[in-house]
Amino acid sequence: MASLSPSSLVALVFIAFPFFMQAQSATPTHELPPKTWVDKDTGHRIWRISDEPNSGAFYFNVNAYTPDHKQMVYNSPQGIRVLDLGSMKTKMLVPNVPPPPGVSESPSTLFARGVRAIVVGHKTNSIFFTRLDPTTHTNALYKANTDTGEIRVRKLIDLPGRLSVSSINADETLAAGTYNESDVPGGDPNAPNAFVASAPPPPRAANANAASNLGGAHVQADDKGQMMERRLAARIPLVLFTIRLELGPNGEKPGLIKPLLHSTDWVNHLLFSPSDPELLMYCHEGMWQKVDRIWLIHTDGTHNTLIHKRTMAMEIAGHEFWGLDGQTIWYDWQYPKGEDFFLASYNLKTGKRTAYHMQRNEWSIHFNLTEDLDLFTGDGGDSGQVAQAPEGEWIELFYPHMIPQGEGALNGPDFFQPGVFKSERLVNMSHHNYRAEPNVRFSPDKKYVFFTSNMFGPSYIFGVETTKAINPPATEIQSTPDLARKYNPVEPTPTTTEK
Repeated sequence: MASLSPSSLVALVFIAFPFFMQAQSATPTHELPPKTWVDKDTGHRIWRISDEPNSGAFYFNVNAYTPDHKQMVYNSPQGIRVLDLGSMKTKMLVPNVPPPPGVSESPSTLFARGVRAIVVGHKTNSIFFTRLDPTTHTNALYKANTDTGEIRVRKLIDLPGRLSVSSINADETLAAGTYNESDVPGGDPNAPNAFVASAPPPPRAANANAASNLGGAHVQADDKGQMMERRLAARIPLVLFTIRLELGPNGEKPGLIKPLLHSTDWVNHLLFSPSDPELLMYCHEGMWQKVDRIWLIHTDGTHNTLIHKRTMAMEIAGHEFWGLDGQTIWYDWQYPKGEDFFLASYNLKTGKRTAYHMQRNEWSIHFNLTEDLDLFTGDGGDSGQVAQAPEGEWIELFYPHMIPQGEGALNGPDFFQPGVFKSERLVNMSHHNYRAEPNVRFSPDKKYVFFTSNMFGPSYIFGVETTKAINPPATEIQSTPDLARKYNPVEPTPTTTEK
């Protein structure tokens, strides 16, 4: 295997980073897909939510809703947009900086100019994002108010050198990220001149082309598995850190970096609790059977805790996400890999563990849930995914049912409490290319499941109603795959990417 320099591997990590939204040039004129139809195979009505080709929703575990539940933020090639959930109308919130007249685009310049959305705030109606400061030419973190028609953008902090952040805590005072320790003189990011100011590394052209061809963000690279193997084996020393966004209670200044963890493991997928500002979840990235993946740490650097400890070879757990209570961690659990499938949870306060069983064709790349846990959803997967499901290409609704315990059944505080999912299909996704992830989420009122799909060629955000359509006109009932083929005749091929 050819060796890779640390800086090359850092670039690869950045490509794999799930919250990355690649800036793209304007898409050629494209006929928009229909605004609505009823899926012939499921009886559920589908709405096209976004109008911008290659637009896409946030990664499934990143908050996209304002605290008042009136708006959803999403990405488009032209910048960050906001959907009003009442009127279903959208507006531009933070546009990408247009190129200078006569300047040709390249992946590097596109990325440098582009805004990268991080998360919608849990405390205020705002979106946190990074972009280059036009004055200092340094990557900086900003906060934009989503309410005002006249956009109010506030710069919070400059990010030294190649630092990037990927999560904001519940009270919006801290951001979290990782940096390559070998890039920091003396290992101290607070030292003067510790970093050379620069933009984050641009994506590889090959991956940029893949994203452009498939539409939108969250497109798995052709060589994702090999890249993950190389990165895991490189053992690059890194630091998990927080950086202060506002003046602290003891006078800590904005921009102060606090290291939480030094590691040569590949640390990724940072997610603050949506309710507890001192809880940060992260993962040890890599092929899931080779890592203990799901971890929790406090913002003072204490209580670094493994959330799921395997008890079987080839057991895997991952694609972790916070429940909306901010105290329950949910994750895809396979016991063993590719054979038996559960959506599992762990409640930090009570210690209760739950595991909902599902069939092979019900497994999904990502799952999501409602606040009261009465409904779950999944985005399915093609036959090339880890479940190798022959009929798994559906957006699905899951109804949870706990398995009754017979009298005298042995139980214990560390046992998983068993349940099953009863599934209902919402959207036939057989014409969707699953290298681009749908990233399902419920609307706050549970009326819709939102997802991103490239079935029509470019990606768009769609919403499918969670209740079946009542007496829809016959002209609106259509096969979703057949409808998509009229706009995009290219048949998708199964993915070959393994976790």
